[in-house]
Amino acid sequence: MPFFRVILPTLALLFISITTGTSVTAATPAPPKVAASSYILIDYTSGQILAENNSDQRLEPASITKIMTAYTVLKEIQEGNLNLKDKTVVSEKAWRMPGSRMFIEKGSKIDIETLLKGMIIQSGNDASVALAEHVAGSEEAFAGLMNKHAQDLGMTQTNFINSTGMPDSEHVTTARDITRMAKAIIKEFPKFYSMYSIKVFTHNNIKQYNRNKLLWRDKSVDGIKTGHTENAGYCLVASAKRNDMRLISVVMGTESTKARTKASQSLLNYGFRFYETHRLYGAGETLNSARIWHGDREQLALGLQQNLHITIPRNQYKNLKAEMVLNPNLEAPINKGARIGTVKITLAGKPFTTKPLVALHDVASGGLWRKAKDSVLRWFK
Repeated sequence: MPFFRVILPTLALLFISITTGTSVTAATPAPPKVAASSYILIDYTSGQILAENNSDQRLEPASITKIMTAYTVLKEIQEGNLNLKDKTVVSEKAWRMPGSRMFIEKGSKIDIETLLKGMIIQSGNDASVALAEHVAGSEEAFAGLMNKHAQDLGMTQTNFINSTGMPDSEHVTTARDITRMAKAIIKEFPKFYSMYSIKVFTHNNIKQYNRNKLLWRDKSVDGIKTGHTENAGYCLVASAKRNDMRLISVVMGTESTKARTKASQSLLNYGFRFYETHRLYGAGETLNSARIWHGDREQLALGLQQNLHITIPRNQYKNLKAEMVLNPNLEAPINKGARIGTVKITLAGKPFTTKPLVALHDVASGGLWRKAKDSVLRWFK
């Protein structure tokens, strides 16, 4: 089937975007060397990977797990099954949990909001178990909910056994999967995400400080979660926003609190210093139109299915080029969402990404007169 190409003018680049995870082709400095078993740096909006190493290696996540614990609880609130003011009675299991704790008392009644803060800010294992038991009846059942949400988010290399991140060889995830749940918390629960930037929380007359030291060192950092066990090493998921650009870094398996903080700061600084993100085109906006034969209308509006953003090396925007490849022999009927062609992007003359162009509305078959007329026009054409 023949196709034709349309070279878009420079301004049309404002309407084109990249695909999540596309490799950068323009020359940029190499990412910093990070002393971690695994790490990744992504742009939150575009999904562009700016640096990574062993990002698909399955590792124990320690208290990074609690991001999914929080996500699962917040889903229950969102769906109306739970309220922040609901109270739960602290079980003996929750009270006896070792490791980091918010120091809740056995048999006491604690509201969900306080438990969330104790888990997010103080990384309380006791709070995590109390929440899990309240939502699902047992921690084991709650882990099933966690895994369901993980699958829904595309975390295909993740398996949760508990709500806390306590050591278990089958309790594993990857740096790449962690970015998916971090993005979900930020996107789906912006109101609750603000809890991750709280530096100090006091419960039971015990003041504890957020273990994410970047909250004190970098004012652009507003989350998200630390983790540490002997098996997992020192881990940190960090997110920062400077101007309109948000980055997420994940470092796993570093040697100390200082090392995870330094590694995360290095990755974030690198991303902000050498990259920029642009909003390029909104979902459903018309990018071009195509001639339709034998339809109830002659023109079909073409566009993209999702809001698109691009993360590129700084000062490289002028080197972007775009062209559309369209099928010139389109016949009705055509359904909304049908793929009609592609948009191809190059950066500095090298292939960057390809994105599908889709029909933005239905085109039904035309009547006999329309079909006859179009048949004649196509013959002369």
